[in-house]
Amino acid sequence: MKILIFSLLAIGTLSMSACKDNKEQTANTTMQHDMKGMKDGQMMEGTNMTVTAAKKSSANLNELTLNYMELTSALANDDDGKAASVGKNIVQSLAKIDQSSFSTEQKKGFADIVADLKEHAEHIGENAGNIEHQREHLDLLSADFYDLVKDFGTSKPVYKVFCPMYNESKGAFWLSNSAEVKNPYYGKDMLSCGEVQEEIK
Repeated sequence: MKILIFSLLAIGTLSMSACKDNKEQTANTTMQHDMKGMKDGQMMEGTNMTVTAAKKSSANLNELTLNYMELTSALANDDDGKAASVGKNIVQSLAKIDQSSFSTEQKKGFADIVADLKEHAEHIGENAGNIEHQREHLDLLSADFYDLVKDFGTSKPVYKVFCPMYNESKGAFWLSNSAEVKNPYYGKDMLSCGEVQEEIK
């Protein structure tokens, strides 16, 4: 009889303990789910705000992006006169950019990049007849433009294309709105030299 009572007590205690553990687990799961929901909601809200800001910023930079793409196309076609004209357009595009939608951090980042972009675009604009010098500055300008696109986003996919041969085989990259390789560093001599390294969306 004692054994039976002891067994019943033990089973009851185990059941209560299991039930308590199950309730605690359910409560913890519910709490975690609620916390996750709240966190996801906050992240979603923050993400939406970030995406909206990024869209505004990238739309604001559309003219500059188009000019940059036109520059790489001109150099790929060995057209130094067109490249010089587009270099001047890039300088004008930089002056038109409305920074009112930029955050404080974006304004600082843009200020750091824009001075270099302007300098290289001016060199390209002033050097019609000297395509090699224009290409040297495209190399430098592309590095700054890459930072700009990474920081502010882009309204359309942009491809980072790398040419391993340029600059005494140190290599250089440019950005393109197409995955098709049209090398601005060598033009028609080695138009298809290069490979896509990254797609930026």
